[in-house]
Amino acid sequence: MAKVEQVLSLEPQHELKFRGPFTDVVTTNLKLGNPTDRNVCFKVKTTAPRRYCVRPNSGIIDAGASINVSVMLQPFDYDPNEKSKHKFMVQSMFAPSDTSDMEAVHDVEINKIISTTASKTETPTASKSLSSSLDDTEVKKVMEECKRLQSEVQRLREENKQFKEEDGLRRRKAAQSNSPMSVLAVAGKEEGLSTRLLALVVLFFIVGVIIGKIAL
Repeated sequence: MAKVEQVLSLEPQHELKFRGPFTDVVTTNLKLGNPTDRNVCFKVKTTAPRRYCVRPNSGIIDAGASINVSVMLQPFDYDPNEKSKHKFMVQSMFAPSDTSDMEAVHDVEINKIISTTASKTETPTASKSLSSSLDDTEVKKVMEECKRLQSEVQRLREENKQFKEEDGLRRRKAAQSNSPMSVLAVAGKEEGLSTRLLALVVLFFIVGVIIGKIAL
């Protein structure tokens, strides 16, 4: 079967290059141009979907127009001996009259494969950012940690409640015995427990924010 000619112009044509440090997201652009007099549908795929984030990864380019596609390499541990050569595939075809089902449109034909090399030339720095996408295993770990923190917060609340009841009794005894040292010791323990509870509540809030971003 003869290979169908790519209707889009690509810039760069053959290779996408990324420069470190790779402890943060590194972005490079792929320009897709439509030199024809018809609208063209496109979709960008990669052999390493967990390593790269592509935005937009699909759409329609009007006749005579162009679009910049951002290819974002996610943070990873840099290995100078690693020779990574990941591939990106640009699917394109003339837009049909009905473009409501874009997935069906993109399954019709595959026009060209672009071989890309992720070049790594700079020394990584100490900075670190959160990957924009987490796999199912990481999400499960976050959910389990969230449940554990909920249980811990509940336990500390009950412990704090019990401690307050016991503390009330101690304070009454301390007032009767007029012992400043006893009152000071009780106050110190209450402050330590409150600090632990506050720290766990803050940590639980941070985990909740992360889960909220994943859900979005």
